[in-house]
Amino acid sequence: MSTRIAVIDRNLCTNQECGYLCIKVCPVNRMGQECIVKEKKTEGPVFPIISEELCIGCGICVKKCPVSAISVINLAKELERPIYQYGVNAFRLYGLPLPREGAISLIGKNGIGKTTAINLLGRQIKPNFGDVGKEFSEKEILEQLSIEQRRYFEQVGKEIRVSIKPQYVNRIQEVFDGTVKDLLAQTVEKEKLNSIAEKFGIVEILSRKVRHLSGGELQKVAIAAAYGKDADIYYFDEVTNYLDIEERLKIGVLLRELAEVKRILMAEHDLTILDYISSYVYILYGTENVYGVVSGIKNVRAGVNEYLKGFLKDENVRFRDYEIGFFTHSERETKAQIKIEYKKFSKRYDGFRFSSEGGSIMKGEIIGLVGKNALGKSLFVKMLAGVEKPDEGETINLKVSYKPQYITPEEITVNRIFEGKEVNSIIFEECKRKLNLIPLMDKNLTELSGGELQRVALTLALSREADVYLFDEPTAFLDIEQRFEFASLLRRVISESEKSAFVVDHDIVFIDAVANRLIVFDGKCSLVGHASEPQSKRDGMNAFLKMAGITMRRDKDTKRPRINKPGSALDREQKEKNEYYYTD
Repeated sequence: MSTRIAVIDRNLCTNQECGYLCIKVCPVNRMGQECIVKEKKTEGPVFPIISEELCIGCGICVKKCPVSAISVINLAKELERPIYQYGVNAFRLYGLPLPREGAISLIGKNGIGKTTAINLLGRQIKPNFGDVGKEFSEKEILEQLSIEQRRYFEQVGKEIRVSIKPQYVNRIQEVFDGTVKDLLAQTVEKEKLNSIAEKFGIVEILSRKVRHLSGGELQKVAIAAAYGKDADIYYFDEVTNYLDIEERLKIGVLLRELAEVKRILMAEHDLTILDYISSYVYILYGTENVYGVVSGIKNVRAGVNEYLKGFLKDENVRFRDYEIGFFTHSERETKAQIKIEYKKFSKRYDGFRFSSEGGSIMKGEIIGLVGKNALGKSLFVKMLAGVEKPDEGETINLKVSYKPQYITPEEITVNRIFEGKEVNSIIFEECKRKLNLIPLMDKNLTELSGGELQRVALTLALSREADVYLFDEPTAFLDIEQRFEFASLLRRVISESEKSAFVVDHDIVFIDAVANRLIVFDGKCSLVGHASEPQSKRDGMNAFLKMAGITMRRDKDTKRPRINKPGSALDREQKEKNEYYYTD
């Protein structure tokens, strides 16, 4: 088995359009051997194939490829055999996480194998051990697994029943045309259906067609369907997308309670919720869309901290050359000059009324907007900028660059959406590099994944010339590392340009990392919304968490926010002190 991985992204490769440049420049080919050849097929596009046995790892084809479609990685000897590989010159996964009593989470960036692992454990795909041309029998599969893996695969489907919540919940709408109640009835026992619907707050939409649900409603229905199934092991693939902070915490409590009696394995990018639910974690590392490696099992606190540091202690492996850090305060809270001042304003619609306290925005400041959905966070910035006119109060006419909550892909290439736009070329190039947009520039928007589409939208919004920037849920579909990369990029661009930005997001760790101050929204969803004046990050989050009824502390090593267990000694102590966010 080769210790070198060669992957060709067929979504990027232009094959004959470049004249198969990789074949021409390969030094092994020039010496008379066939390291890179055209695949043998008579129909459809013909792609190059790289022999991993003959490849010498020189990297010439990688550097010369005009669309950056080739990756060549040298592996350590102990990673010779993957448990699964998708095809010739395609992604492969090394190692396999296994569920145990309680809740276990998978931590890792997108395209590193978390969903592949869940599909393997759910028996939706079979291990092929890197031999993509062979169909293994059940006996052959079991013979090549470790003792623990073999025991698990022998029991699944026989003694062990599994329930799986898929990653992309929007696909449910593509294949199911009934009501929410009809969908739940497929997995939940009739006598339990109403109580499950009540737990997840979906009683009022039981009779609604699934295709008419919003993203948040669909997410809760998908989790409820998996949660309500009578199973021994539950697999949840990303549970927080589309949900506001309060809904995330509610889901976290439900899954934590389930983990007390059942086994749970979950893939999630919201560190706060992941940390709250889980007892243990596996870390997946490697190269995105090339290969992934599963670490040994770790205690949740130690595992998350090792991930943030980019170094696995037991494995003695550094998989990232920088640490992800947190800060407990911002100098701009006290030292920056005022850029904009605004007075109280309000607006009434049919069935909804909104009001805001007055306040000020500093130069180079990022203000986080926190609160439940449907309280007027996006409306606040639109009114401040003059896009919407208030019934009472004044607005300031500002040039706003807006990244909306929902992004609809069009039949247009990524390159073309930036043409004719008033963009800052320096910021645009930095965004392309930091958010890894270069491989996507020739792709059609309709071909992009949710995370790729999000990165394109963030780049477009941040590189436009404007006075104020508004990012509505920028972390949706981004992995942990991409979230912090964007947080770092946004802080630097706003600080250096001395402009201002508002960020609406429900990932507490991200808000903690990016915001200088906070505006807290309260009220009744879709009926009444009110915005506070800008507050210090500590005071703002303290006010919001008090409304949600939870307390948080900072990890003593990494300073990341962590949720206290309800009713714990620390939870009671902080509530008595009225310190819901963190204590020094």
